[in-house]
Amino acid sequence: MMKIQQGIKNNLEKQIECIQELKKNQIPIIEEIFRVLIKAREDGKKIFLMGNGGSASTATHFVSDLLKTSIIKKKRRFKAFSLTDNTPVILAWANDTSYENIFKNQLENFIEKDDIVIGISGSGNSRNILNAIKFANEMKAHTIVLTGMDGGKVSKISKISLIVPSNDMLTIETLHLLICHLLITMIRQQGKPLFTY
Repeated sequence: MMKIQQGIKNNLEKQIECIQELKKNQIPIIEEIFRVLIKAREDGKKIFLMGNGGSASTATHFVSDLLKTSIIKKKRRFKAFSLTDNTPVILAWANDTSYENIFKNQLENFIEKDDIVIGISGSGNSRNILNAIKFANEMKAHTIVLTGMDGGKVSKISKISLIVPSNDMLTIETLHLLICHLLITMIRQQGKPLFTY
């Protein structure tokens, strides 16, 4: 029993240490992401989210919060879309072209200059995220990535990159969702939220 409890304590301490590192080094980057999101809302620009596996669920979760939880009375609303949710479209592109382009192919239908494209990848090396971010840059969109480990290849080409300081995928994914919730909280503090929880 003590071994299990020690394991729980160690895991929680690992999360706390990671949050402390974010607090020490990443606050300006989080603020920059926040400002980009607010400007997109005010300018009526679209925000696209994407990820694989656990990062796909984080992308969908963040879009849900942008579309509802973030609503402020007498303010414009976000136009947010998850590229991970339309299973038939994803399978069609993967089957007929390549899984490496499932997000880029969807962006080709929608993206315009100054839209926002956010990629979530624990390793930063997911090929379909990398290809979509490259394409978004070519289309003069604002690109943001949430990664971990050393940031991977995608952190080197994205305009804004937030790297969670951990090599543990579960910790990285936990912190990605924490950051998304932090951004939603910051947005809600800019006025009177339509919904209280």
